[in-house]
Amino acid sequence: MTIADLGILRDVLWNDGGIQVIITPTYSGCPAMQTIEQDIRAELNRNGYADVEVKTQLAPPWTTDWLSAAGREKLLEYGIVPPAGSSAKQDLRVPVTGLACPRCQSADTVEISRFGSTPCKALYRCNACLEPFDYFKCI
Repeated sequence: MTIADLGILRDVLWNDGGIQVIITPTYSGCPAMQTIEQDIRAELNRNGYADVEVKTQLAPPWTTDWLSAAGREKLLEYGIVPPAGSSAKQDLRVPVTGLACPRCQSADTVEISRFGSTPCKALYRCNACLEPFDYFKCI
């Protein structure tokens, strides 16, 4: 999974021999952003780029609509159900029904917590195999 797959990478600009990487967090309090910034700098430094600036851009806010098709597939392979539909069309107050379990593909699933391992995910359980799984909410 790359930051491009997740839609976090907004732009890469070349200026005066340096590189500026613009990223947008999945939400403003995302605890992974510092690690992502460090990883971007380290990877570019390893590849010979010494002058690296990572800029965080909050507007426009990130949306799950920015996830690539490859990113959605990779989330599912990892066991996280990607968002269903478009963020503009989903009411976050209502649990999504009929999500297919990433392990057994049963649609007999239920939301057990509005928030999963991070605020951008909800925790679901499959009633067929009884396994819990995360659902990446439309944002």
